[in-house]
Amino acid sequence: MNKFLILPVALTATLSLNAQSAFQASLTPQIAIHPKTEQINGLALSIWGENPQTALALGFINGSSGTSKGFSWAFLGNYADDYTGVAWGMVNISFEKFYGWQSGLVNFSQGNFIGLQSGWINVAQEFHGLQWGFVNYAEKLQGVQIGFVNVALNNPWFTEFPDKLATGFPFVNWSF
Repeated sequence: MNKFLILPVALTATLSLNAQSAFQASLTPQIAIHPKTEQINGLALSIWGENPQTALALGFINGSSGTSKGFSWAFLGNYADDYTGVAWGMVNISFEKFYGWQSGLVNFSQGNFIGLQSGWINVAQEFHGLQWGFVNYAEKLQGVQIGFVNVALNNPWFTEFPDKLATGFPFVNWSF
């Protein structure tokens, strides 16, 4: 009879261990169901959370460490190391790579960005895609900027005509 109990208990324990990473709830990265180093594959609900994840992250501040993907919606902000997906919040920050769509009041990408930034202020170091906002700035642009102020430092017009043109264009700018 004990042999018949061992299999269901082992199966239940295995499923519980796998199910643990399917849900995360956190007040801060240190006060959470799972440690901030554990991969979350499912749903993350946070006041302030930070995990590597393949998840739907909902909260006030969502942090994604390492390589992550999914949909992050934050009341205040999202930050990520390497993220693929959608980040919506008042402030969105990516440190290394971002592939997808950032939408918020302020969007900032320190590394390589491929996709769409839509917001009041969009800033990117290396940008490939479309920046759509009131102020758009890219150190290295390969794409289009649509907004009231558009600055692309690598646009050849700026180096060829420094006395004739400012380092930006109103309404639309591009560099390919």
